[in-house]
Amino acid sequence: MDPLSGRPGKPGPLRALLFPPTPRFFPWARPAQLVLRSLHIAAMALVLGAIPFGAGYHALRLPILLTLGSGILLLAIDLARDAAILTQGSGVAVLVKLALLGMGVLQPEARLPWYLAATLVASVGSHMPGSWRHFSFLHWKVLRYPD
Repeated sequence: MDPLSGRPGKPGPLRALLFPPTPRFFPWARPAQLVLRSLHIAAMALVLGAIPFGAGYHALRLPILLTLGSGILLLAIDLARDAAILTQGSGVAVLVKLALLGMGVLQPEARLPWYLAATLVASVGSHMPGSWRHFSFLHWKVLRYPD
């Protein structure tokens, strides 16, 4: 069964790599995510908290780099497990958050509201019920719930 289309048949090698029949399990993933998420939240808080006080890029370079690096690694772990997460509630929340952050980069004079909106979306995405987190917009049903 092709996990992306839901049709019978064997998926191609790339599709099989990106969309395994069941998410891959990495024993190190949960502890790594715990450390990365904690670092991500702390670094993001420094960036978000400094913006109203007029802190510029040079003052915030380290927290910005830590936020970017930890965020990229968190997303990479999720994608390594199963890229289908991007079609589910939690992945869509990440994509919306990234779009809001991008708007803040494109409109630096209004970055605080954009970054606050991204923070709210991230908070909802992190704490939504499992049935929302695993709802597939592609298949229009809940997948692999509960965790």
